[in-house]
Amino acid sequence: MLNGIFFAALAAYFAATLLQFAAAAFKKKALEQGAWVLCLLAFALNSAYLAARGVIAGRLPLSNQFEFSTAFAWGVALMYIVLRLRMKAGWMGVIALPCMFLVLSYAALQPKEISELMPALRSAWFGLHIGSAVFSYAAFAIAGCVGVMYLVRERKGEEAGRLLQMDYLSYRLIAFGFLMLTVVILSGCVWAEQAWSSFWSWDPKETWALITWIFYAIYLHQRLRKNWQGKRMAWYAIIAVGFVIFTFIGVNTLLSGLHSYG
Repeated sequence: MLNGIFFAALAAYFAATLLQFAAAAFKKKALEQGAWVLCLLAFALNSAYLAARGVIAGRLPLSNQFEFSTAFAWGVALMYIVLRLRMKAGWMGVIALPCMFLVLSYAALQPKEISELMPALRSAWFGLHIGSAVFSYAAFAIAGCVGVMYLVRERKGEEAGRLLQMDYLSYRLIAFGFLMLTVVILSGCVWAEQAWSSFWSWDPKETWALITWIFYAIYLHQRLRKNWQGKRMAWYAIIAVGFVIFTFIGVNTLLSGLHSYG
């Protein structure tokens, strides 16, 4: 039954993506509304799956790459839903929905067995550290989506006021993601000292999290001190997602270290 909920969520994200593409191609409001309803359904199924897995496991479902990926897709969906409801950002769906589907598709390729937490993860810092990473990565992913839409809309001759709103939204998302990533790194340092008697060990995951943090810190510096805006910031937001993806997937795939469990 648990797997059925997971794959139902995956199918709903896929169907929502197809409808959103069709809505963009044929300019049909009904198709866009259908994509929105399917997105809400997929999010509900995603939420139900995480809740059920957490109850069965007796812990937060964030302990390995499969669980984190599933939560990552959930976080992206949550942010898209909030932005759509509060800011009428339905235009984001054509790029945000494929992002949700792809992240959950990656999760589908991972081992799904429920296992007990390894001793190093049995800590009060577990939820804060990994939960903050979910929201950080989701915010960065959505900011990258906004960057893509900015470039597309600019090429189509979108009015300056709308582009300015998109640019500011991307900045706010990155600022939030940066704050959450700071929490990830600081809580990880404290947790590492408790678990391994060292605040920092230059583990590949730690190192790439720091590289990602520095890259986004440069974005915020250029934005606030140099007043960079518009197209160059949109490209920066898109390129920066590559660092997030490598930290999320590349490190686990290509490098081994203390974080190789997830």
